[in-house]
Amino acid sequence: MNNLSFSELCCLFCCPPCPGKIASKLAFLPPDPTYTLMCDESGSRWTLHLSERADWQYSSREKDAIECFMTRTSKGNRIACMFVRCSPNAKYTLLFSHGNAVDLGQMSSFYIGLGSRINCNIFSYDYSGYGASSGKPTEKNLYADIDAAWVALRTRYGIRPENVIIYGQSIGTVRSVDLAA
Repeated sequence: MNNLSFSELCCLFCCPPCPGKIASKLAFLPPDPTYTLMCDESGSRWTLHLSERADWQYSSREKDAIECFMTRTSKGNRIACMFVRCSPNAKYTLLFSHGNAVDLGQMSSFYIGLGSRINCNIFSYDYSGYGASSGKPTEKNLYADIDAAWVALRTRYGIRPENVIIYGQSIGTVRSVDLAA
């Protein structure tokens, strides 16, 4: 369970009050990063480098449809964002908040396939402490992360709110529902 020893588990549950810490340790399980982002000399273009663990299933042509960048949250963390342009004439963009035990590298092949099937572009981001994102995965950071992703999606790509479909998987559902409300 998140590499906790028996004594650490006992302290976690038997030494309250620390419900926030308990929730964070159990809810957030960031994997070892499956990708890196490298910035070019101008500082304006980021290149995605996937590790073998990312399990990329497509050619480099599909990878060219992925644009990555970093944005800052209200908590001061830098989070990695990914825009997958699956269709040049897509009316909608899916704002996808992924599950708790994956990062953007692991999800990138899935995003290509999903966007192609539903004729939507996909925008996703890594939570603080996941992948190339800085900070620690906490509930407060989770809220700041999706707020920063929402602003980046709308300002960087000029996408209107009525053309965004907000979707959350697993832990991503929590904040997606709040953002949609």
